Order: sequence, then C-alpha cells, then structure tokens
Amino acid sequence: MSLRGDGPIEELAVPSETTVEEHDLVVDGDVLVGGQSTVEFGLRGRNVAIGERVRVGNDIEAEGDCRLDTWCTVDGNVLVGEDAYLGERVTVTGRLMVSGDLDIGDDVSIEEGFEANGWIVIRNPVPTIVFYFIVLSQLLRVGETDAADELAEALADGDDVRDPLLVPRGAEISDDAWRVSTPATVGDDCRIHGNLRAESVRVGERNEVFGSLRAREGVTVGAETVIHGDVTTRGGTVTIEAGARVLGDVSAGDLVVHDGAEIDGSLRARGEMKLIQETESETDADDGEDSDELDADEPTESANDEADAEGEDADDETDTEDADAEADAESDVESETAETQVDPDAEAT
Repeated sequence: MSLRGDGPIEELAVPSETTVEEHDLVVDGDVLVGGQSTVEFGLRGRNVAIGERVRVGNDIEAEGDCRLDTWCTVDGNVLVGEDAYLGERVTVTGRLMVSGDLDIGDDVSIEEGFEANGWIVIRNPVPTIVFYFIVLSQLLRVGETDAADELAEALADGDDVRDPLLVPRGAEISDDAWRVSTPATVGDDCRIHGNLRAESVRVGERNEVFGSLRAREGVTVGAETVIHGDVTTRGGTVTIEAGARVLGDVSAGDLVVHDGAEIDGSLRARGEMKLIQETESETDADDGEDSDELDADEPTESANDEADAEGEDADDETDTEDADAEADAESDVESETAETQVDPDAEAT
C-alpha cells in the first residue's frame, strides 16, 4: 500500500471520539495522511503514516510506529513510542525522539537533533506498510495461512481493531476549514473545529462541530449533533435527524427535517421540503399490544364474579348443614330430658 498517487484513501474519515484540542488532532487509532496534503494541527495517535510532500504544522506523537515519506515537513517535534522510518529529504524543525529503532534516508534535516534507543540505520527505507503487505502476500502465496494470521495479529498489537483517521490526497486541514475533494464522514462523540468542505458530508450522533457544513451533494446531520454554523449544499439533499441542532441557516435542493430537530436560522429548499414525525397510529398500536398482554395475564371481572358466586353458594351449603346439625342436637337433648323426667315418677308409683 502506498500513500502517494490515487491510493486507497478515497474519503475523509474521522473516527468516533476524535477531539480537536488547541493545537492537536487526537485520535485513539492510527493516522493515515495522503500525499500533497497540509495539516495545520499536530497529530496524536497510535501509528502515524504520512505520505509524500505533506506538511504538518505541529508536533507528531505516535504510541507505536511513525512513517514519514519523502519531502515531508514537520514544524515541531516528533515523538515515537516504537520505531521510526524517515524517507529522503524529510525536514523536522524540532527534535526527533525514538524509543525503538530509527531507519532514516538521505538528506534528512533534524534541526534540534535526534535520539534513538535502538538501532540507527541511515539509508532509504522501504515503506513499512508496503513491506508488511509484501510479506503477507508471499506467506499466502506459499500457503502459510497460520503464519499470515500471526503476522496480522502482530500488526494489530493484540488490541481491538480501531478505525483510523483517513485524510485523502491533496487535503487541507486547519482550524479554519477542512477542505477535501472526496466524501467526508464523521463518527460519533466527536469535537471538531473548522468548516467542513467536501463532496458530501455525513456527521454521526452526539457530535459538536464548531463551523459550517458545505457539500456539492448530500449532507446528513445525526441525532443530538450540534452544528455551530450553516448547512449548505448546491443540489443535494440535507437531512436533519431528530434531536440535532443547527445554529445557522439551512439551504439545500431537497430538505428533510425529523421531528425534534432545532434550526435557529432560516430554511431554504429549491425542491421538496419534508417534515417527518412519529404518527399516532404507531403509538396506539404499541399501546394495544400492551393492553392485550395485560388482559391475557390478569383474570377477567366475570371470572372473579363466578368465583365469588361459587364461594357464596358453598358458604350457604355449609351454613345449612350447621343448622341441621344443631337442630338434631337439640332434639336429642329434649328426648334425654323427657326420659329423665319419666323415670322418677314411675318409681314413685
């Protein structure tokens, strides 16, 4: 895989939980930047790979490996947790600190010096990602699938695979604007500074964008996302999900707004404008299902009445039997009394 030319990076992809701090762009996963790009922020991630002729306006901090292709310029320090690979004519205005091995090319300029705890090899290094894919392809070609799986697990560092930050070729990323000629996708729970300019824009849920969204095609704003600016598209469709808030104006070809969305500015649409809300029939259907379940579980009133009636009949029968028993007992007592009265009289006679 190469980061030069029309490579595999076909869109601007911002992973979930990405934050833009005062001077740095911070992600949990890897960072891949295509060639001929300009990134005014510093970059902080797990593994950082920079294409050719890329300018980075601040420090680079990589927990794992760091790869800088030819003619790259870093206006700051480069801190690497593992191994570093620098191509030809790379310029670092600060200091280079490497915890592992350093593989460095010709005519590299490091103004404040460098330090590496491992091996230092001065030559033109092979791109690391290209090397890994060559090894994987050779292992699969000879049928060593187990060894290929072990290599893939080693590349993943034994951790869960996390989405990388992808910056396409020729992008301009700054605090003012993020300009790309490809589609742009933003994950969930992100905090971004700058206006997004792309072919199409899709923003996930629970994000906060301090800027506007502009695209040639469609724009989608996810639920509970706040846009501190306008949302504009030339001829595409703008979709505002429920719970989202746009503090500026919305202009589109077709406009779709879900119930619960808030738009502080004006709405303009050249085509159709739709307001989608939850219908009452769906709510009634849900209530009906709940009532049916309750009726099936609980006994009915008629059944309770029949049970009460049977209980009363049983009580009446019990009372009747008790009354008969008492009457028989009284008759027995009277008969015994009569016999007692007769016997003394007979003896007296």
